Amino acid sequence: MTGLEVLRYMTGLPERPPNIAQLVGMEVESLEEGHVRFSLNARPDMTNPIGSLHGGICATLLDSVMGCAVHTTLGPGVGYGTLELKVNYIRSVPTDGRRIIGRGKTIHVGRRTATAEGEIRDERDKLIAHGTTTCIIHQPA
Repeated sequence: MTGLEVLRYMTGLPERPPNIAQLVGMEVESLEEGHVRFSLNARPDMTNPIGSLHGGICATLLDSVMGCAVHTTLGPGVGYGTLELKVNYIRSVPTDGRRIIGRGKTIHVGRRTATAEGEIRDERDKLIAHGTTTCIIHQPA
């Protein structure tokens, strides 16, 4: 199966194998070639020491949407891994259950590396964070 087919298959399973999405409550909203959209609710158990959403949650959401955007473009048997992740935080997020939405899209997909960009916005479309990634492409042997 292609990367897009794998992701669609996995999200359609009635019982999914354990993964990061389950841990943080991430939901897949859309999967298209080169573009994905995931969301999660900012919960009180996701706070940092000052009481707002921990930056690692935003980094995880960005890593997921950007990496999966790359994954949607890959052929059968081709894998990937994050080589570099850059996150810019714009504003804090209260942990009162509000929904945040991450969008990822590819910039370039080559034979050995791929780049993607992503952003996280709240339900009022306010920018929370944005980032870029470089992924290594693992070709089948």
